Amino acid sequence: MYKMATTGVSTCPFATSKALSREHIDTSPAVISDNVDDILKEYDVLREACPVAYTNQYGGYWLMTRYDDVKAAALDSETFISSVRAVIPSDPRGLRRPPLNFDAPNHTPYRTALDRTLKPARIKRLAEPLQLHAEALLLPLMQRKEGNICTEFAAQFAAWVETEWLNLTPDTAPRLASTASAWVNAWRRMDGEKTTQFSTQLYDIARALLADRRENPRDPEEDPASSLLLERNSSGEPLEEIHLVGCIRQSLVVGMVAPPLMLGGICNYLSQDQELQQRLRDDLSLIPAAIEEFVRLFSPYRGFARTVSKETVIHGQTIKPGVPITLTYSAANRDPAVFDNPHEFVLDRPNIAMHMGFGRGRHRCVGQPLAKL
Repeated sequence: MYKMATTGVSTCPFATSKALSREHIDTSPAVISDNVDDILKEYDVLREACPVAYTNQYGGYWLMTRYDDVKAAALDSETFISSVRAVIPSDPRGLRRPPLNFDAPNHTPYRTALDRTLKPARIKRLAEPLQLHAEALLLPLMQRKEGNICTEFAAQFAAWVETEWLNLTPDTAPRLASTASAWVNAWRRMDGEKTTQFSTQLYDIARALLADRRENPRDPEEDPASSLLLERNSSGEPLEEIHLVGCIRQSLVVGMVAPPLMLGGICNYLSQDQELQQRLRDDLSLIPAAIEEFVRLFSPYRGFARTVSKETVIHGQTIKPGVPITLTYSAANRDPAVFDNPHEFVLDRPNIAMHMGFGRGRHRCVGQPLAKL
């Protein structure tokens, strides 16, 4: 396996044509690039030659690329914990919010509250208003016969999805779209000052929502804030205000980041595959299967991070507590050991349910039902 040796060359037993040096890992497209093609090619190299690789980038972390390893780690929430580091790079301010940054049992009441509001009956009721929002947002692009599907449609539509799910006032949607976009860009630049500025605005929305639900509670199966207020911690006490606000604020953000990336990837692919585009137009029943395959191919998050609760050995590498290890879902989803022709779109792929585009285990995507809708 790859070793952090000062000689610069590893002795990966998995390597076939070459060993991978420390410098190679640190400058690998899988670590530093935003070019999708380059990243995916490098995942293929690492998966074969060095499936658990260490890089000094972003303070140092391990990169896991094989499907079986990623899945096993995602399902083992006692060993692979989220309360130390859950994202690489992490929030420049070091803040921790539930449920993403909490482990069980602290994680459980927040997850229970959100899941309660995403049952099939609620999703079905949300379908009609969201359809109307989609049509209204797409109409200007169709009239002009051009437009940016990511910024003009997907980001705006995601804000409406959040607004309908959280029962926010209609004027919140455009404000949420612009604020979330600015926050994401500040995060990417690791600009702590701007990240805080825009994050504060998201916190303001969360605090106002929570204060209103204390005064005007709603059906907990229809309203996330009301559902959260019902929950108790493992000691039977009400959840802390700071974490309630943090959970709502986390919910505001996570639903705003992935959709523009996902929808952009789908539309870009369909623009190049006219035959598939026409098949989906002619037979709408094919769309659910197509969506699953698109999520496998274009997972909007490369992955999430964990740290280990105890010293753990994977493929001969010793992972120590406190050092992040990434569960690279986008690499796992293209593992040829699991998915035949992994870089190709295959409609009705027999094992498509195995994809990890929504994660696995306790921290699987809360909004998965909304995302599929």
